[in-house]
Amino acid sequence: MNFDLTPEQSDLRDAVSALGRRYGHDYFIGKAKAGEHTTELWAEAGKLGYLGVSIPTEYGGGGGGITDLTIVCEELSATGSPLLLLVVSPAIVATILAKHGTEAQRVEFLPRLADGSLLIAFAITEPEAGSNFHRLGTVARRDGDEWVLNGRKCFISGVDHADYVMVVARTADAATGKLVPALFLVPTDAAGLTKSKLDMEIVSPESQWLLYLDDVRLPADALVGDGDAGLPALFAGLNPERITVAAMSAGTGRYALERASRYTATRQVWGRPIGTHQGVAHPLAHAAIQVELARLMVYKAATLYDQGRDLEAGVAANMAKYATADAAALAVDTAIQAHGGNGMTTEYGVATLLGAVRAGRIAPVSREMILNFVSQHVLGQEKSY
Repeated sequence: MNFDLTPEQSDLRDAVSALGRRYGHDYFIGKAKAGEHTTELWAEAGKLGYLGVSIPTEYGGGGGGITDLTIVCEELSATGSPLLLLVVSPAIVATILAKHGTEAQRVEFLPRLADGSLLIAFAITEPEAGSNFHRLGTVARRDGDEWVLNGRKCFISGVDHADYVMVVARTADAATGKLVPALFLVPTDAAGLTKSKLDMEIVSPESQWLLYLDDVRLPADALVGDGDAGLPALFAGLNPERITVAAMSAGTGRYALERASRYTATRQVWGRPIGTHQGVAHPLAHAAIQVELARLMVYKAATLYDQGRDLEAGVAANMAKYATADAAALAVDTAIQAHGGNGMTTEYGVATLLGAVRAGRIAPVSREMILNFVSQHVLGQEKSY
């Protein structure tokens, strides 16, 4: 399979990299430690069209695919300024709306998602359900012309400065009465929606939140798409989520290795750069190989997704997420070790990545659930859970 970028995609990579370098890791960490958001970078990325690269042109986007958005996610991460909400607002929400939203929803939301003036969070995870979305406890019921939502969500990113949150709930199927997934666009200032911040050991401008939905009333058109869009719409957003998360991990691994390589090439001990010692150079080389191998799977997944090969893309997206999470964790740990004591300081910009890369092995789907998926769907083993 050919993963070569088009000339336009190569130009996009260079341009996004240049934008990221103008901000850099110091900007990112400064915002995180001040409890602020990377508002300036987000706004400039939106103005330049990078947030909307995968949104159709008729709705104000660039008309590209998930490969284009993958490039944006990876390159910003490779400069030390990852934008987590790229995974949420453009990758998940915009993809779902573009593929399964009503025309009115596309017209209302997609142009503002494309230019970054609108931010929509995404809420699926629940305290009790964990990885089992078939057991979601958030329920929506009809009450005349309105929907009423009740439930709880956890680990929801960016809801404190989002305009809406796309909530995954369950509704009663008209034919069977069984509860089936449905997605709703909930204004973050809706009556009955409250939030509580989760304290996390991750250095990031984006906080994680618990959401409480207590008799949240919504108009009929808050339901995404028609009554049958729920499960297909949900799955339409999950592969882009995994692919872009994987791209961020790959970019983070590149960033850590670049910092370490620069340090080991110039740090002098016993009259020579420490990078001349194989005990330092070989672990970095090993990590670089793992990151590059993982990157190949990221672009395989993105290519398959853009070709409409959804089943193959699902396998590749899960594999890419697994591989890049491990590679990024290895790269950051190796970079810290190569820096010695300096690796644990904020100044050298690698230990600040520890929490994020460790979280990448858990979210948005754990490595164990990916192994379950591959065992069952690739190797033909019986379901183990």
